[in-house]
Amino acid sequence: MRNSVLYRLCVVIINYNTAELTINCLESLIPQLSNIHSKVIVVDNASTDSSRHEITQWINDNAHTDIVNLVESPTNQGFSGGNNLGVKHCKASYYLLLNSDTIVRDSAITKLLKMGDSGADIGLVSPRLESPDGKPQKSCFRCFTPISELIDAARTGPITRLFQRYDVPLPVLDIPSYPEWTSFACVLIKADVFQDIGLLDDGYFMYFEDASFCCLARKRGWSIVNEPAARVIHLRGGSSPVKRRAAARERLPRYYYESRSRYYYIQSGHAGLITANLLWMIGRSISKAREWVGRYDRHVCRSQWRDIWINWLDPMRPYTIKDEGENAK
Repeated sequence: MRNSVLYRLCVVIINYNTAELTINCLESLIPQLSNIHSKVIVVDNASTDSSRHEITQWINDNAHTDIVNLVESPTNQGFSGGNNLGVKHCKASYYLLLNSDTIVRDSAITKLLKMGDSGADIGLVSPRLESPDGKPQKSCFRCFTPISELIDAARTGPITRLFQRYDVPLPVLDIPSYPEWTSFACVLIKADVFQDIGLLDDGYFMYFEDASFCCLARKRGWSIVNEPAARVIHLRGGSSPVKRRAAARERLPRYYYESRSRYYYIQSGHAGLITANLLWMIGRSISKAREWVGRYDRHVCRSQWRDIWINWLDPMRPYTIKDEGENAK
């Protein structure tokens, strides 16, 4: 049931079999909310372990029942669906979507809110994401395009330099910047943005939903700001296996490719999706040639050349959790 109280801030954290990470995140977050009228919604996305019991016990043992609510989803709704469930549960002026694999640095929340308050057109604010040792992580980006698929698959200097303005990652800056989209590992979103364009597209199970949402927000005139003075540790891969699999060049889950296909289809239809796949294949032929001459190791994931094609025939079909095992081998 939706809480009728209007909070200044509602923080939504999704848990799926990550109780320890979620509790660590909460321990870093809650002290920073003491002077902010706020509510924290932890959405358990149908965990298959003891997460719900562990998190509930931690909330009770630390007397946080007044600020933290655990909402149990009957099914795993993915990133978009889980966050939407949390947003709908609480009425607030701002919503902070926060990964369970994050640790919030001191004053990060107040700095994000201050930036959000600084302009009526500012709809989304992200912090500087960093590793535990303080090394910054790239979290601001240009929009994905078919040419960016060529750049990514080729992974060669001349191609990247030739199409530099289409390269997706943006450099980390020490001053506020205005990216085309930003990582939703931690992002502050004004309630007005949700009222204007709707909630996250729950047709995305995981990945590309942040880029898609930001594209729509920018089209409606909302600005996206990265505030590097607000810092959040991001333990990459803690809440999802995709980054771990990608680093090992293992085959990625089907939901990753279905999300990719959905993104390109929404942006430019089947023609744009096919073009993106064809340019990826051209880029891959370039990187493959370099591998044959023994100069570079393979940088793409196993079966990627096939998965970009077999998981796009119906890009608007909502993903279901049963699909995950279909290309796990």
